Amino acid sequence: MSSFFSMILRMRYINRWGLMRNTRNESLSEHSLDVAVLAHALCILRNKHYGGTLNPEKAAVLALFHDASEIITGDLPTPVKYNNPQINTAYKELEGVAKDNLISLLPEDLRDEYAAVFHEEAAPELAQVIKAADKLSALIKCLEEEKAGNTEFSKAKAAQLDALRRMGLPEVDEFLREYIPSFELTLDEQK
Repeated sequence: MSSFFSMILRMRYINRWGLMRNTRNESLSEHSLDVAVLAHALCILRNKHYGGTLNPEKAAVLALFHDASEIITGDLPTPVKYNNPQINTAYKELEGVAKDNLISLLPEDLRDEYAAVFHEEAAPELAQVIKAADKLSALIKCLEEEKAGNTEFSKAKAAQLDALRRMGLPEVDEFLREYIPSFELTLDEQK
C-alpha cells in the first residue's frame, strides 16, 4: 500500500497567507492549480508572441508540484521565509527532506518519475516562468481580497506587481496588460 497520493491530495488542507486576514482562505491545492494554469499560459504566450520554445505541458506539471513540500512543512509566511538568510537556508533544506519523504511513499518503480518532477532543476527559462506564475497567482489573490474590501493585501499587491515588472519578461508584461484587468471585473462585466 502506498500513501503518496492521499498525502499529495492533502494540499487542500494547507491554507496559504497564514499571517494575513483573509476574506476567503486559499488552499495549497487551489494555488498549485492556479500556478499550473498560469505557467502553461505564460509558456504559450512566450512561444507564440516572443519566439520562445518552452514546453507548456512540462511547466504545468512542474507547477502542480512546486509547493508539494508544504504538505509536510506547512506554508511558511514570506516575511519569515525570506527576511533571515539562516531561516531561508534551513527552510530550503527542510523542503528537500519533505520532498524526499513524499517520494519515499511511492512504490520504488515510480520514485524516479516523481523525483524528476520534485527535484528537477528546471531549465532557467522554465523556472523563471514558474516563478512568474507563482507571483501572478499571489497578485490575483491580492486583487480578489481588495475587491472584497480587504485592504490588508494592498502592500502585498504592490510588492507582487513590482516583482513581476522587474522580471523583465515580455509574456508577463503582456499578461499584466491584457489579462489581469479582467480580475477586477464582476461576473456580469466579463466579456
